[in-house]
Amino acid sequence: MQFNFFTDATERLKNLSKKRSFRFGLPFLEVTLITSVSDLSDSKFKLFLFIGSFGLERFASLRYEFRRNELLKPENLEKLGIKKKEVSLEKEFEKYNKLDINSWENIRGPRPWEEPQQPPQQKSSS
Repeated sequence: MQFNFFTDATERLKNLSKKRSFRFGLPFLEVTLITSVSDLSDSKFKLFLFIGSFGLERFASLRYEFRRNELLKPENLEKLGIKKKEVSLEKEFEKYNKLDINSWENIRGPRPWEEPQQPPQQKSSS
């Protein structure tokens, strides 16, 4: 009979530990109870802990509120207004063949402590 009591209690504790309010609320409740028992505790400190728990809950919930949990599928992209661009290998090859990669000039960018300068005008090949 005692063995069933302990297995039931451990199952209940496992189920309880999966709940969000138990995992995140119990530490605040424990700190509040410990500070209220001690003679050194201050009422302002208790109020700070109590109000702080609600403030932290707001910031922690932002992480889950604005998170997208669904996968984006190609058929759903059109509903969101995202159009897939058709790209062929031949068109990309032609585009890169038109680029002049043999004549280039290395231009040094400004450092954070330097004054920004106007970059030199590029030579147009007309």
